Amino acid sequence: MLQDADALPQLIGEYKPLDQWQTHLNQMFYRLRGSQLRSYYQTFASADFRLAHALAADYYDRVTKREKASGARRLASNENASESPLTVVELGPGNGNLAACFLSHLKMLDRQGAIYPRVRYVMVDWEQPVLDGALAHPDLVAHRDRVDSHCGSIEHLAGLAERSVDRIFCNELWNDLPTKLFAKHGGDIEEEYIRPNVSEFLHAQIQDWSGFVRAFQGQDLEAIKTFPPFLDELVWEKEYRKVEWKDVPYRKTIVEFLQAIDQEVLVPVNLGAFTTLKEAKRLLAPDAVGLSVFDAGTGDMKVLNDPEKPCYGQFGGQYSFMINFALVEAVAKHLGFKQINLEAQREFVGRSLNTNVMTLMDLLATHPSAGPRLQPWEQDRLVLKTIRALDETFESPYRHRLVFPLGTNIPPEEREALGAILRSLKETGIPDTVAYVTEEELTRAQRDLEDIGYDPDAMMMAMSAPPSPIEYCHFDCR
Repeated sequence: MLQDADALPQLIGEYKPLDQWQTHLNQMFYRLRGSQLRSYYQTFASADFRLAHALAADYYDRVTKREKASGARRLASNENASESPLTVVELGPGNGNLAACFLSHLKMLDRQGAIYPRVRYVMVDWEQPVLDGALAHPDLVAHRDRVDSHCGSIEHLAGLAERSVDRIFCNELWNDLPTKLFAKHGGDIEEEYIRPNVSEFLHAQIQDWSGFVRAFQGQDLEAIKTFPPFLDELVWEKEYRKVEWKDVPYRKTIVEFLQAIDQEVLVPVNLGAFTTLKEAKRLLAPDAVGLSVFDAGTGDMKVLNDPEKPCYGQFGGQYSFMINFALVEAVAKHLGFKQINLEAQREFVGRSLNTNVMTLMDLLATHPSAGPRLQPWEQDRLVLKTIRALDETFESPYRHRLVFPLGTNIPPEEREALGAILRSLKETGIPDTVAYVTEEELTRAQRDLEDIGYDPDAMMMAMSAPPSPIEYCHFDCR
């Protein structure tokens, strides 16, 4: 750890609570690298369709059952269910793919036209360029008459009345929202503070040092762009201070939760998630289908009490936190949510398809050669050969070319071979390296997968394996 401030000419900010610098950095990340997001990470909804289809099927079933159950009441009061609007809100719509696939599948399921025509789909983001990009998704064209956007904070969605919303989606957003790290220390509760430095390498490249510091602290994007890229060259110092409770909501709930955690063990306190829950409670109608959140984290107290667990990662300079679903559930109960459920995301998707599913990345991990032994281009070759093996058995209802940029350090003959594989892939095949495949698709492609080294037993074991300690989860509350 760096400690001596006098020996650090590269210091570019003072100590602040982790969530404050996280917010500062994440805002700059999206403004500087938002168009390159896929270079750093992809979500389960950025190109794949199966999570969106599972949400559409779940929504169609729940609304149908609710309206059948309330039919007699509506008849008696002379209400017409077919005229009542259904507002669906998506927080953080990304590139618009989840909205497009959800609406397309809902329209297909709703053969009687009882639900889809009533849907108003509202995409919410704090950056207008993100919303513009999402609205431009080609598969949303057919649904534009029922899609709106709202540029603003998730803390208060102006323009949406209390108890007016039927469904809220939030996919891989909570991990980017403000999060503190707390730990018990003696009789106190402390939180992590951090301060930013830049590496010696970057410091040597910057001529106008005071100008760079001003631009960084003031988030002056135009000025920042005149300096060398810095997000990958940040070095962080850490220290721990007593929590300033005036800045933290739900103190009683948090303190009670920490009683089950050992001394000196850091746990995430996902303040942004709590804010989302509070706003969802304001917006959701009394009989609403509810809020569904998909993100990586755990509700297992043994995992949360493990001092070695990874609380966060950094991707291209952006902070991404695991979700403490156990504490989120406690806050949801405090806010008055009555029905709360936590399950593995793949169980939610598999239940909708009435089969077992696994991610393409989980499949790749079962290959005998997978891992650090492979060069990056060799990993690319394994990915593309695996996708080609699945290509005959996988049939997407959407037509898209797989986006797969080849790396730079590839031998020329291998580059030509990998390019040929890419060109041979059909438009209705695997849509992304982050995608779900079913047990049936794997079984039908088994011979081709064996030809490139996969073990059928290892694949089936991975398919039926229990969730990992930290897993992509579905948090559902009403």
